[in-house]
Amino acid sequence: MARKYFLPMIFAGLLSIFAYGQQPIDVAESVVKVGIKGEEVVYYGFAEGDQLIFSFEEASGKEMKEIEILEMPANSRFMDIKTSKIENKTITIPRTAIYKFRFANSALLPRACKYKIQRIPASAATQKFNSTVYFDSYNDTAWTTEVETYIDRSDTVINNFQERNVRVNPLTAPGSSKTTFNFTLPENTVAWSYYIYADRAGQQVFMDAVKELNANAGPVLEKFPKYNPLAAVALEANSYLTKLDTGQHINYWIVENENAELFQSGQQFRFIKKGGKIVNDFSKMEPGDRAYHFCLHNDYKDVQVTVTVRITAILINEKLSSRSVRRMHITPRHGMHLRN
Repeated sequence: MARKYFLPMIFAGLLSIFAYGQQPIDVAESVVKVGIKGEEVVYYGFAEGDQLIFSFEEASGKEMKEIEILEMPANSRFMDIKTSKIENKTITIPRTAIYKFRFANSALLPRACKYKIQRIPASAATQKFNSTVYFDSYNDTAWTTEVETYIDRSDTVINNFQERNVRVNPLTAPGSSKTTFNFTLPENTVAWSYYIYADRAGQQVFMDAVKELNANAGPVLEKFPKYNPLAAVALEANSYLTKLDTGQHINYWIVENENAELFQSGQQFRFIKKGGKIVNDFSKMEPGDRAYHFCLHNDYKDVQVTVTVRITAILINEKLSSRSVRRMHITPRHGMHLRN
């Protein structure tokens, strides 16, 4: 009696399995709008052994440049070009993965793509497979070791690098009543100053200022033995220098580049500093170009003038060293995953 019903029961079981395996499950049914010469993509997940069924139709019957199905990250499983309709394209899924559905438009008008995606599970075990793709963002952190150069030490240096005596002829003497001399600032100059005088009294003013500094700037002199009134001018400290109103005078200009030759030839020239009929003068200067010229003019009719120019530069000398440092590099990343 048991044998009588055995074969019908087996047949009924096989029929049930066959019927189950042919039941499609809707994954998505929607419309995607693709812009002018644009591209749109959607993502869905499928289980190993699934039958993926894809249908597509352009709403107005217009052609699309490309319709493509890719197994992520870049394994193309199906592509159709210049098509307006695809019916029940079936793809067997070799392994569980995320699939990208790409809609590309090359036209000068937008397109509306109606699509339907279904899956037929291989077995009851994957019937409830979740095809939703979840997106997340994270930071990818990497470390590198690099050699960094840094300032190990900075030294302030006072360089009294120029003291020059120049004779300037009067107007009636043979030759010119104009003369120039050039000078170049030391490297790493951050400020400089000058003191110019055309009368012996100007020398006395400088010597008196030195005495005042020696009496009142003891701590500074201990640290900087070459500190003098001109260094004080450059550092905007009390220099004890004063300007004279009476005595033999000179006209001067401080110029750059070809302006010294223009001065000598009587042509119009540009200057960065000048003094007219000065007995003595001094000033702080900001470094621009490193090369300068002093231009001197004697406007006395028959008196030769001896001019003294002192120049001091303030230097910052940096000692560079190197060291190894670890640096963190953070790169934003975007990922996709399934929840099964």
